[in-house]
Amino acid sequence: MKYLVVLGDGMADRPLEELGGRTPLEAAETPNFDMLAAKSTIGSVKTVPDGMKPGSDVANLSVLGYDPKVYYSGRSPLEALSIGVIMNPEDVAVRTNLVTLSDTEPLEEKVMLDYSAGEITTEEARELIEAVEEELGSEKFRFYSGVSYRHCLIEYRGSVRTELTPPHDISLKKVGKFLPKGEMGEELTELIRRSGEILSGHPVNKKRVALGKRPATHIWFWGAGTKPKLTSFFNRFGLKGAIVSAVDLLKGIAKGTEMYSPCVKGATGTLQTNWQGKIDAVKDCFERGIDYVYLHFEAPDECGHQGDIPGKIAAIEKVDMATGELYRFLEKNVDGFRLALLPDHATPISVRTHTSEPVPYLFYDSAKPVVSTLKYNEKDAQNGEYLPNGQMITKLLTEGRHA
Repeated sequence: MKYLVVLGDGMADRPLEELGGRTPLEAAETPNFDMLAAKSTIGSVKTVPDGMKPGSDVANLSVLGYDPKVYYSGRSPLEALSIGVIMNPEDVAVRTNLVTLSDTEPLEEKVMLDYSAGEITTEEARELIEAVEEELGSEKFRFYSGVSYRHCLIEYRGSVRTELTPPHDISLKKVGKFLPKGEMGEELTELIRRSGEILSGHPVNKKRVALGKRPATHIWFWGAGTKPKLTSFFNRFGLKGAIVSAVDLLKGIAKGTEMYSPCVKGATGTLQTNWQGKIDAVKDCFERGIDYVYLHFEAPDECGHQGDIPGKIAAIEKVDMATGELYRFLEKNVDGFRLALLPDHATPISVRTHTSEPVPYLFYDSAKPVVSTLKYNEKDAQNGEYLPNGQMITKLLTEGRHA
């Protein structure tokens, strides 16, 4: 038996006036979702526990079968695992975005124009983070480059008692009241302020501006946490597992759970990612004897944060394409398989950030197909089976619907 999760990050949404009261999932052309829905269980699942923020960190851990209330210690530490940063128990990792702020002065009056600095490339970002590390790195703070706009600060003997706000939560807002507050607030705010001086005249930014692209004007901190304490996926479920993803968060989870995580050339986490490369990587995982593959697509979430309706629809259609190709591959090449399709959380266009409502899931068992009239979307899912926590997705896959 083989097991596949297709995870469209932030794919769920809310009805939009621009789409005639439909969600992007309803508006998208999804022939493969429709084909599978007719013989699958459709329902909704609560991936974010009460009292926890609806981040991709919490939600993906949940779907993978790890109770976030037990295993979650912060987002950035998981990304630090992927980057290869060695953390001590007393260290704190802090997600460090490259962002675009307006040129208003002073810092408190600047507006968050773009949490991703125009989806800056990994190569450009590396140069900028190296410049920041050269000027601001110290015995207390070290900066490490990641993928695209996503990077990491390590506070040696740091503190998690600092109030930090994700930059995608404050798009087009003045940043003043969202600057770091609390135990490390003044120090981190000063690092943000000084990063603006370092990055303003950097050749990478000058070139981006000349090409009509947004410069990375500042760093921005959020997602702090301590060294993670994850356990082996194989030891928990008795299955060889793999995660195929472009982003450090999922790669870090893979490392922490001792799951295989292939490096896919051209995988970016955006709409321009190497979709076929990731599909082929999943096939390769199964062919090399891996039992459980978790395929993560970041693009729907990115488009949700950007308020990009056409982009989100296009991303969903790409997820549909990938799901169909992998369904046909499994149908042809393995004796039996189970497939789950879902988002980790909703990222509604109307609010441009994550929300906690239950999300639609699809569960297909090649040995026990069902007859269903429900479509795979947010509305129909409310009329299907309800799962009270995300861990039940992996339980459903590994044990079966009637176990």
